[in-house]
Amino acid sequence: MSDQQDTQMRPNSERAAGEHGARQTDLFDYDAELRLHNELFRAAARVGSRDRVLDIGCGTGQSTREAARAAVTGSAVGVDLSAPMLERARQLSDDEGLPNIAYRQADAQVHRFPSTHFDLCISRFGAMFFADPVAAFTNIGRALRPGARLVLLVWQDRDLNEWASAIRRSLTAATAAPAPPTGGPGPFSLADPTVTQGILAAAGFAQVGFTDVHEPVFYGPDTATAFDNVFRLREYRDLLANLDTATAEQARTRLRATLAAHSTDSGVYFDSRAWIITARRR
Repeated sequence: MSDQQDTQMRPNSERAAGEHGARQTDLFDYDAELRLHNELFRAAARVGSRDRVLDIGCGTGQSTREAARAAVTGSAVGVDLSAPMLERARQLSDDEGLPNIAYRQADAQVHRFPSTHFDLCISRFGAMFFADPVAAFTNIGRALRPGARLVLLVWQDRDLNEWASAIRRSLTAATAAPAPPTGGPGPFSLADPTVTQGILAAAGFAQVGFTDVHEPVFYGPDTATAFDNVFRLREYRDLLANLDTATAEQARTRLRATLAAHSTDSGVYFDSRAWIITARRR
């Protein structure tokens, strides 16, 4: 999501916007939300023991830490815009005592990475928010050695992602304004394989492939926790902020009903569809 989801918006756009004022206790737990996705993403990344890995939109650094553990004689660098998330990432990495990991607060579209340095670039729901995706992937490509791999996890269309449609619908009701357009930066900007293949080809990548991922996303062990988690995402906080008191309370009631309808014995889940995209630097 989202931010792998913020709005996964981030699983995530609050992260993409920076979240500089957020407390760590307010951060949405994307690692819990995306556990099933992450297992498939890690398998697709196939980090080698000597790889130098670049992780774009790393958030609190789960994918970066996993890359560092696999690259025992290599290294991993996580890049994100969010200072609070990077602070948490550094704390977790220090707790694990990982000597081959570093984090940078930077915009990957324009940051001056070392040229032809990395063997692998990964991004778990962190590469959909670029203002100019061709420029961004061109810049990232300059940091990769020839033949280096690119592995992305991105959302498919909004209509295929129940977390995006059901939650928003419960908070806005049928008479509300339509959902934000999917064109331009946002969680669904790389949903169309034809468009995305064109972006990557223009940026210097070849052998572009798409693998369908159909796994649910986790919003919490119970409806009360899921309710709190929804409002850790800025898009949904903003929706309620624009409503009067009575309408906002009606929206909360609808949201509780939606979450209850998606509650299972193991927690609150929403359906989702994503792509694992693979490519190579020409």
